[in-house]
Amino acid sequence: MRTSFLAAAVILLVSPALAETRIFETDEVKLQADIVADSLEHPWGLDFLPGNEAIVTERPGRIRILSQAGLSEPVKGVPEVWERGQGGLFDIAVARDFASSGTIFFAYAEPGPGGAGTAVARARLVRDSQSARLEDLKVIYSMARKTRSGLQFGSRIVVNDDGTLFITTGDRGQANRAQDMQDTAGAVLHINADGTIPADNPSPDGSKMAPQIWSKGHRNIQGATFDPVLGGLLTVEHGARGGDEINHPQAGKNYGWPVISYGRNYSGTKIGKGTASPGYEQPLYYWDPSIAPSGLVSYQGDMFPEWKGDLLVGALKFEMLSRLDRDARGRILDEERMLEGAFGRIRDVNVAPDGSIWLLTDEANGSIVRLSRGD
Repeated sequence: MRTSFLAAAVILLVSPALAETRIFETDEVKLQADIVADSLEHPWGLDFLPGNEAIVTERPGRIRILSQAGLSEPVKGVPEVWERGQGGLFDIAVARDFASSGTIFFAYAEPGPGGAGTAVARARLVRDSQSARLEDLKVIYSMARKTRSGLQFGSRIVVNDDGTLFITTGDRGQANRAQDMQDTAGAVLHINADGTIPADNPSPDGSKMAPQIWSKGHRNIQGATFDPVLGGLLTVEHGARGGDEINHPQAGKNYGWPVISYGRNYSGTKIGKGTASPGYEQPLYYWDPSIAPSGLVSYQGDMFPEWKGDLLVGALKFEMLSRLDRDARGRILDEERMLEGAFGRIRDVNVAPDGSIWLLTDEANGSIVRLSRGD
């Protein structure tokens, strides 16, 4: 679960033009939507800082801080990113000990021989009265096999309670890489905060699979969260033509792409062996047709007790927020589709400690939207 605001949420209005409030009816509650920042270029990831502030990435390679004073100038010291196709600067996460260490983590498309690949860096966020900058930057994960494809980088980061990181990658548009156990594409990865390998990884010595790998057989995971209901990590990934999936990745398990899928190739032909085959895990839930899922949270806030334990999933294609209703055992019972077409492509979903829900819109003039109770 990501770190969050410590005080009751305040609406960070950048200008009077952003103060317009909209009310949306849902099955169980009214939602109040306020745009707290705009003019962001394809914002991708957001996390919360102490002192009622947030930190947000823009895909072209900028990190900004949102405070009551508005959006900061870009943070200095961000490394070069490979902005092409879906490539650029991706997710950002604040370390558990940020208050003392100032450490943040961020994912990006790293240029290198042969093109680019997903990478994750750590750095100290240093601020003075004039500006903010990154110091002591270290790349703690770098995809070894780089290509010129602009597709499917994955790139969510979840900071575990023990300080280790879960990182998601895509197959880079080359489906067979998701079944290559020595290739970190198409995977959930698990590393220590300094880039070393945790002892509880499936193959920390690299004998059976690359040492960073936690699970394989994923197409393009763009949402990830910790879920106290089922315990451990939940992910949401893009299928091809249909077959978007919610998974509960377990150490050493294979989630099937491209051997099994509930979707079809874009040409309409069958993918692999169909929907099931021995040795491959089934998803908890899937969509067909595809919604192009993005950010994912397990809602544990107090503002919407009606949604306690439900999953919230952003969608790019249908420009909506999907709520997956779950029972006490974590079984998905139904789906409610909210905000369809209201704000554009939803890229990320976050929950503040007061239970308000924060969205990023993946647009050239992207926004940060805060959802609170409207009644």
